[in-house]
Amino acid sequence: MTTPARRQLRQTDVKRLNRTWRRGTEKRLSVILESVTGPFNVGSIFRTAAAFGAERMWLAGNSTPPTNPKVQKTALGTDRLVPWEEAVPALDAVREAKQDGYTVIAVELTGDAVPLHQARLDRDVCLVLGSEDHGCSPAVLQAADEVIYIPQVGRVGSFNVGVAAAIVLAETRRQEWAAAGTGAQG
Repeated sequence: MTTPARRQLRQTDVKRLNRTWRRGTEKRLSVILESVTGPFNVGSIFRTAAAFGAERMWLAGNSTPPTNPKVQKTALGTDRLVPWEEAVPALDAVREAKQDGYTVIAVELTGDAVPLHQARLDRDVCLVLGSEDHGCSPAVLQAADEVIYIPQVGRVGSFNVGVAAAIVLAETRRQEWAAAGTGAQG
């Protein structure tokens, strides 16, 4: 028996598929970037956040805003899809997220951090990602409800912040969809 030839989906099929996944997505997801200054990282995170339906992004500390042309080059206009606030003190962003009903979860290597695959992410979460050089500040780590980390087996100390954001955002939605038994049917 031969396998039928695979073909890429047409744009209308992609929209239909995305609509199916969107219907199975009820949990709220937001992001706080604490002093993430690399414009390509910020642009990448905006694009990933938009793809996974993040509803808000706080640019805390000295994070580079999406108005920067280098951010725009990577974000490709997706900053229009995720409402954002610029130059917010990090602790204010954490406080606002908690007041809005989010569980604030920092992504960082700490002694009490939970491995990503064991974290409970199938709820309304606001993920905090820290600067490329220093991660999340001690004050933000103290203010966060929980801390998670991405297990690694290679000889590298950490992921690029844009890659880390993509991994954690994807796992957050995956857990929600798995808990709900959601599966997109083409």
